[in-house]
Amino acid sequence: MSNSSPLTVGSKLENRYEIVRELGQGGFGRTYLARDINRYLEPCVLKEFAPQIQGANELQKAEELFEREASVLYKLQHSQIPNFRELLRSQLNGKQSLFLVQDYIEGESYAQILKQRCLSEAEVVELQRQILPVLEYIHSQGVVHRDISPENLMLRNADKMPVLIDFGGVKKAATTAVYKATGRALVTLLGKEGYAPPEQIRQGKAFPSSDLYALAVTVLVLLSGKEPKELYDNSKAVWCWRQYISLSPELGRILDKCLAYRASDRYQSAREVLQLLPTVTNANPQPIVNPNPPPVTAGNPNISQMQTLNFVGRSWKTNVTQVIANVGKTIVNLPVKKLWGDKFLVNSLKVSAVVVVGVGAWNFAQAGLLKLPTKISFPNLPNLPNLPNDDATLSKTELERQAEIMRRSKALGVRNFYPQVDRLFYAKYPQLKGRALTEKPEDAKYRQRWCDIAEELLEQLERENSI
Repeated sequence: MSNSSPLTVGSKLENRYEIVRELGQGGFGRTYLARDINRYLEPCVLKEFAPQIQGANELQKAEELFEREASVLYKLQHSQIPNFRELLRSQLNGKQSLFLVQDYIEGESYAQILKQRCLSEAEVVELQRQILPVLEYIHSQGVVHRDISPENLMLRNADKMPVLIDFGGVKKAATTAVYKATGRALVTLLGKEGYAPPEQIRQGKAFPSSDLYALAVTVLVLLSGKEPKELYDNSKAVWCWRQYISLSPELGRILDKCLAYRASDRYQSAREVLQLLPTVTNANPQPIVNPNPPPVTAGNPNISQMQTLNFVGRSWKTNVTQVIANVGKTIVNLPVKKLWGDKFLVNSLKVSAVVVVGVGAWNFAQAGLLKLPTKISFPNLPNLPNLPNDDATLSKTELERQAEIMRRSKALGVRNFYPQVDRLFYAKYPQLKGRALTEKPEDAKYRQRWCDIAEELLEQLERENSI
């Protein structure tokens, strides 16, 4: 903590900045809200740099390094970054201090918003769409923020845009300045605990992917209302956020990659993430959160591989155990009765959610996208031939692709989407004569082409919907 005394309300710094109130304090000094007398009392922020070192020579060296970093911030010109106005020297209580003068952002931080409510998936996706271009810009200028967190993201009142504040690069410069001036390292956290990635905490290194890591943690915190340490399993060194948050598979994959332990395993640019962000139309302001998730079981312990369920001749069987491993939803008892004579018979199963992924009007998607009741009634359907009883299963990638198709079609509210895809598919491949597709390897190419057609139709419908 700085040894300097706080500036009093109403006092003037260098006969220009009138102190309104103290905003906060940290290891290098205090931050104040002030009014610029020379600019018609325009509000601004004063950030103090008062390192605990003695001697004119040492302080001069510290100032030089600090000014060098401040000059970098001064060059940043972006509507979602507070303008850096000047570096101000001032004598306080017989000691010289440095102040960074920046624009004041009127609004509330996302940490303050989080005290009122959690954000929905749609809201955090929109937040990323708005803040990733800011990261792309600063990274192109050779600057890494180093300290992204809900506290350092402001929602500006004027236009409801997120603003990135409090660059940790200044803290790094200050730490380096003290070390070079005195030969003694000043212990400080470059980035908040839980938000900063391993290379930043342990080695003091930061890359563009380090900011993406911190942003991903911020997103999870805003969704769940939990601290990072609650979303991370130290004993296994893995993020366990899926125990508390339900997200679309696409956004989940993006966050997982951003949170990779090694910087080289993450996305290397904000542009990459921006281009992959899903379209989410969830109007619910609250996330689906289960603070005490029940354990996931595989059902009958006497069955090494869970039975599979087939619906309507045109379907691909989905191995329930695989779905449970991939998704891990809350268990629901699902007694499935004998269907359509002796042709469809499945005993009562205890499953995460039954997933039937397939080509045809009665497709279902990956577990968790449909809320299944404990009892299910089915419409009258014609007798259909039994599907081959093989042990083939779909890959995780194929399951996730099917789940994403279902999610997007549900978000659009399209009626009879799957029959439309069927018609397009069988018109393109008349040689199949409308036969059902199976999970067998020989049908893999046709399953992929069915998904291609489904995605093309979704893109067309999404474009029409956005007009």
